[in-house]
Formats: sequence, C-alpha cells, structure tokens
Amino acid sequence: MSQLFDRINEGGPVFMVPLVLIIFFIIGLLIYTMVLKKNKERTSRLIGHLSLFGMVWGFLGSSIGLISAFDSIDASGAVSQPMMAGGLKVALLTTVFGLVTFLIGRFSMIILDLKSE
Repeated sequence: MSQLFDRINEGGPVFMVPLVLIIFFIIGLLIYTMVLKKNKERTSRLIGHLSLFGMVWGFLGSSIGLISAFDSIDASGAVSQPMMAGGLKVALLTTVFGLVTFLIGRFSMIILDLKSE
C-alpha cells in the first residue's frame, strides 16, 4: 500500500489523485448498479465517459510532465542517464494510471452489458 502512495506522490498529486478518485467512483457505480439492478444502460454510459476522461487526463499529465522534464534538461545543459530515466518514469506514471482507469471502466461496462442481457 505504501508503494501505491509513493507512486501517486511521484506522479504528481494534481493528476494522480483525480485518477484514483475516478477509479473508486467507477467501482462504486458498478457495485451500486449491480445491487439495485436498474439504470444499467445509463450507468454504463457514465462509466464509459469517466474511463475515457481518466485516460485523457493521464495522457495530459504525462505530456505536461514530459514538457517540464525537457525544460529542466534544456536549462541544465548536461543530463545523466539516471536523471533522464527517473524523469521519464515520473512522466509515464500518469499515463499508466489513466490506462488502468480506462481498463477498469471498460471492464465494468462489459460486466453491466452481460448482466443486462
């Protein structure tokens, strides 16, 4: 659990915290809909929109992280390989979390579609 918090902190709370909240919200919507057994189509659409937003939000965070990393490299002149690798790792964390959000959302939509038939 501590590694998860470390990754969220490394990736930047501005982008990572909303992604984690979206994941919890998607899971909550899935459970809520499965228990009440109503509005499955509407909930499936909402989950689809949230998962797509999470993926785009992750890519936006990654792009901004890469731009700031390249600005730092440009300002300092010389860069070591470990410093470059660390910067790329941090920039890609939001992309990974965004893609995980998207996958969880799509998996939830599949479950709802299978249960509605």
